Order: sequence, then structure tokens, then C-alpha cells
Amino acid sequence: LYPLDKELLDAHNRAKSITRRLNGTLETEREERRALAKELFASAGEGAYIEPPFYCDFGFNTHVGKHFYCNYDCVFLDCGTITIGDDVLIGPQTIIATLNHDPDPDKRGGMFAKPVKIDNKVWLGARVTICPGVTIGEGAIVGAGAVVTKDVPPRTVVAGVPAKIIK
Repeated sequence: LYPLDKELLDAHNRAKSITRRLNGTLETEREERRALAKELFASAGEGAYIEPPFYCDFGFNTHVGKHFYCNYDCVFLDCGTITIGDDVLIGPQTIIATLNHDPDPDKRGGMFAKPVKIDNKVWLGARVTICPGVTIGEGAIVGAGAVVTKDVPPRTVVAGVPAKIIK
């Protein structure tokens, strides 16, 4: 729809290059995967690990903590900031989105970003979708297939579409 400026396009191409290298690693190349996570993200704590395939827009807007684990086939739409704490587990096919489009149909091509924050010791089940502007509190669990549209309090379990507290 709209052309990206050269700086953004270069940053996006950099992220695509790094993720292509990550996605081409062998299962025995665990240290290479950790090194590529550190190269891709703005910051990555000790032991941060991504199972390929993995995709993101830029990488430089994402910060992950120590012992972060991201399972297969995840997508981080990080036009806005994504901050993920320590000891976070992310299930396969999870999407974290910071970008949204204008709800006005006449301005639909317009986009805006809102940050996503995931605190320490959070577990996101398989196929979770985190929407822009959401914070997930420490120790929370998000059930498989949930679509998180609102903040999740610490040490709660949420599930469903849209996600609601179940415990």
C-alpha cells in the first residue's frame, strides 16, 4: 500500500536476512540459534532461544530476557516495542502484534503501533495471539488458542476468544 522509507526498508531487510539464517540452522546448531537471537533483537538475555521457523518485522524493537524460549513458527510484528521478561515460554504458532490499522475505512491504510509487554515467568500456549497494547503480568498463563485483547493480571490463567480469566 505505502512505500517504506529507505531506513525502515533496510531494517526490515536486515531482519529478514537474520531470520532466513536462523530458519536455515540445523537442529544441532543450538548455540548458533542463540547467537542469531542476540544479533536480531535489541537485547537478548543469557540462554535466549528460538526454534525455527521464526519471523519478525524488525527485531530492533524486541527485548527478551534470560531463559526466554520461543517454540516453532512464531511471528513477532514488532513495529512497536515488544518487551519479554525472564523465564518466558512461548508456544508454537504464537503471534505477538504491536501494529494495527485505523478503524476508519477511509483511513484503513494508516497504521499505528502500541507496545506489548510480557513479564517474567509467563507461559503462552500454542497459537496464542497477543494484540497491540497488551501487558501480561508476571507468572500468568495464556491458554492455547487465546486471543489476548486486554491486559492480563499477574498469576492468573486466561483462555478463550477473547481471552478471559478462568483461574
